Amino acid sequence: MKKKVVVAFSGGLDTSYTVMYLAKEMGYEVHAACANTGGFSAEQLKTNEENAYKLGATQYVTLDVMQEYYEKSLKYMIFGNVLRNNCYPISVSSERIFQAIAIARYAREIGADAIAHGSTGAGNDQIRFDMTFLVMAPGIEIITLTRDKKLTRKEEVDYLNAHGFEADFAKLKYSYNVGIWGTSICGGELLDPTQGLPEEAYLKHVTAAEPEALLKIGFERGEIVAVNGETFEDKVKAIQKIEEIGASYAIGRDANVGDTIIGIKGRVGFEAAAPKLIIEAHRLLEKSTLSKWQQYWKDQLGNWYGMFLHESQYLEPVMPDLEAFLASSQRNVTGTAILKLRPYSFETVGVDSDNDLTKSKLGEYGETQTGWTADEAKGFIKVLSTPLRVYYGTHKGERE
Repeated sequence: MKKKVVVAFSGGLDTSYTVMYLAKEMGYEVHAACANTGGFSAEQLKTNEENAYKLGATQYVTLDVMQEYYEKSLKYMIFGNVLRNNCYPISVSSERIFQAIAIARYAREIGADAIAHGSTGAGNDQIRFDMTFLVMAPGIEIITLTRDKKLTRKEEVDYLNAHGFEADFAKLKYSYNVGIWGTSICGGELLDPTQGLPEEAYLKHVTAAEPEALLKIGFERGEIVAVNGETFEDKVKAIQKIEEIGASYAIGRDANVGDTIIGIKGRVGFEAAAPKLIIEAHRLLEKSTLSKWQQYWKDQLGNWYGMFLHESQYLEPVMPDLEAFLASSQRNVTGTAILKLRPYSFETVGVDSDNDLTKSKLGEYGETQTGWTADEAKGFIKVLSTPLRVYYGTHKGERE
């Protein structure tokens, strides 16, 4: 009997080559599996299926991972206001983990002998796929033809053409990775650290009819429940709605320079309207509903959570512990955050929440106080200054 191999199939050049080579040259029974975390349209998925069979696959499946991705990752990235380097929503990094988990699960279900992916040896994705497969599909062989054979793009195209598979694999100036949590853009001007991306590099452009608009995002215990008054049970659909609105103003464009897992610096452009708007709206609501120390520790642990996702450490046992803290911190994060959108930018406006701590009856900042007297304020300030008075009484003139 032929050995079974599951190919993590995106429909791109590397995975197309992998499907055909494994079927024709290595005699595998190939199962092409496309794990969708929100980056494929129905039309693209249909094309993927047609092409997989043309390439020699015995079976093709689409694995819908969007709800699992939200429940097990995106939700906590929103809770933690996770932006790598205070800039980049961790989209590709987290998507790959959940794609790999879905592929590993499918490989176990069908009793596969091997799993294959198309990552090269120069990036982070090889680590995310390999580590997840090693842990979640122990004993199943991992095949990486692109990495092991050091294949060039031309070699792959020539092989496919020679075996009758004609497709448009033209070398593009930019490469894109599209998902529910944003689109990453690589290549082109980004290879020059002095340049940014031009307008034509982006997939989404200003199409809004109005020069500005208010966006109201309702949260309940940190999760989105409403967008401009429309309620959503399905959080994925709520994110997609916010993306639709924000993308019409071309919001969420930027470029990030970060440290790769393998140790080199990498630069990536992105457009991510929904993540940027959601995180800033959520952060705005938290400023009014969380205590000072809740915000402080959330910043620390949210940053760690994002770093571990990026570094392919989602399966590290500490992650559920971080998630438990992040979820607990959201018990009073309920209300509506209001943003004002303009082409290419937005600003925070305000919040409406029954849990707003600025509404305290003890005092109104800079105006009145009812929770203490003037003499009590003077005493508090004097006691607070005690350690400084002790220090500078001994070290006179040190800061003068």
